[in-house]
Amino acid sequence: MSLLKLAWKNIIHNPLNLLLVVMLFALGVGLINFLLTVNEQLKDKFDKNLAGIDMVVGAKGSPLQMILCNMYHIDNPTGNITVKEAKPFLNPRHPLIKKAVPLSLGDSYEGFRIVGTDYSILDIYNAEIGTGNLWKHNLEVSIGKAVADKTGLKIGDTFLSSHGFVQDDDFAHDHAAFKVAGILKETGSVVDQLILTNSATVWEVHEHEEGEEETAAHEGHDHEQDHAGHEHGHEGHDHAGHDHSGHDHSGHDHAGHDHAEPAFNLLDHEDKEITAVLIQFKSRSNFQALNMPRNINQNTDMMAASPAIEINRLYDMIGVGSRALQMLAFLISIVSAISIFISLFNSLKSRKYELALIRVMGGKPANLFTLIILEGIILAVISFVIGILLSHIALWFMANNMSESYKYSFSSWSFGKRELYLFLFSLGIGFLASIIPAWRAYRTDISETLSKI
Repeated sequence: MSLLKLAWKNIIHNPLNLLLVVMLFALGVGLINFLLTVNEQLKDKFDKNLAGIDMVVGAKGSPLQMILCNMYHIDNPTGNITVKEAKPFLNPRHPLIKKAVPLSLGDSYEGFRIVGTDYSILDIYNAEIGTGNLWKHNLEVSIGKAVADKTGLKIGDTFLSSHGFVQDDDFAHDHAAFKVAGILKETGSVVDQLILTNSATVWEVHEHEEGEEETAAHEGHDHEQDHAGHEHGHEGHDHAGHDHSGHDHSGHDHAGHDHAEPAFNLLDHEDKEITAVLIQFKSRSNFQALNMPRNINQNTDMMAASPAIEINRLYDMIGVGSRALQMLAFLISIVSAISIFISLFNSLKSRKYELALIRVMGGKPANLFTLIILEGIILAVISFVIGILLSHIALWFMANNMSESYKYSFSSWSFGKRELYLFLFSLGIGFLASIIPAWRAYRTDISETLSKI
């Protein structure tokens, strides 16, 4: 009988002891892998959605809340600001600002947020149209890939939005339906979870909700008809239902198609409100740019926040609990190593005659040493496999919960270097825990053991 087969027979000879050792070790390995995977995927999501954005400007409140709401779309807005207040940042000739993206929030469809913006949002997230076209008219939308997959929306489909970010029929807007003009390619960023349209659409929806009178430019139009082929004025201006932040996007090529930005100028509507402005600086080393958030916070009624700073603060807050759980996981692993040691050490007392007979039948001391080491390693491997399986099952449940609550997708069955490192860590634990029992087996005295029979 080979040493490997003999080691396996010895392990399963005491199933209760095997269960105790394996489950304890598996719990430690599984918890470590779970924490490492969650931290890795969260950091990847946060870093990818930073998208080179240097500053977010919005209504005063919590800076972290404003970042989470307008960049990660997992919190509520701190409020709105007027276009007049945001006008300096939307000026295309601003000496410090490379790109400014206006955002108007407030509505959703099946939990996915409807965002009033312009085509510049596609540039910062490297998004491209996959099928169909970008929005051009009021109530036309271009949806992210995840939105299309989860809701089943297709080109030409229509839907009604809900007020707020939770799907509730009691808060549904029923004056007109949105129409899907296009579906974006998957980017792996937050854009996959968004429904994009122009700012005029967001204003129009809420004007109807508040029961405001239609402007003269809208008179004679039937708002229950399909808006995809119609042009709508807004506040006496000819906007053709388009949105534009004041930056010249004409000639920009998205996904190989020439989508000229419409002529609508957001800056002409100073009395209207938007939620926030995402800003990229021309240079991050410019002294004036670095001081801009502080100047805005001190000298205006708006608030400016740096995404990098706020996310680092969030990492610090999350890190305290994460590190505590990691310490607990390593402590469990150490205790499991001790349990393997005790299990193997105690088994030597009942197996001393068996080991002596192996020597009598020609086995060498090295064979006994190897046998005990193999038992420790087999226990570690079994524990590793069960622990990894448990961690990925837990990740699967968490991914489903995160997807339902925040519309964020997490990969629950992805494997990487962390599993390899944990495998080596497990082998090391099994080896170290079995060294002393293996050494005692190596030094087994045949004559002394057999003389006590």
